[in-house]
Amino acid sequence: MRVLLDTHAFLWWISDSEKLSTTALEAIEDESNDIAVSAASAWEIATKFRIGKLPGCEAIALDVAGHIRRQGFEELAIGVTDAERAGRLPGPHRDPFDRMLAAQALAHELPFISADPAFDGFNVIRLW
Repeated sequence: MRVLLDTHAFLWWISDSEKLSTTALEAIEDESNDIAVSAASAWEIATKFRIGKLPGCEAIALDVAGHIRRQGFEELAIGVTDAERAGRLPGPHRDPFDRMLAAQALAHELPFISADPAFDGFNVIRLW
């Protein structure tokens, strides 16, 4: 199975956090699964680190691609059709990073590993 990580799930995995649910942890640990991390997550991490919302994440913010690669995960690029889909998604949720992640999960038919129930409003298949 191929799955997409939410930004916080990626950060929690990298930091070996106990915040990951058992379902999320098992999906990421399962070597038969292909784990994708969106370019939107790299953008979100770099942005939030720059504005002070991710203290202690400098090493990750300065080399997101390297962290993705070292985990054996794959990068998921953002395309114009992803951007169009993100902009057209219905609902009040305004976070541009979340909208892009939801759009990519839908477009690529990827289960989405996220603790955030706001994604349920986008009708993504959320694993948690």
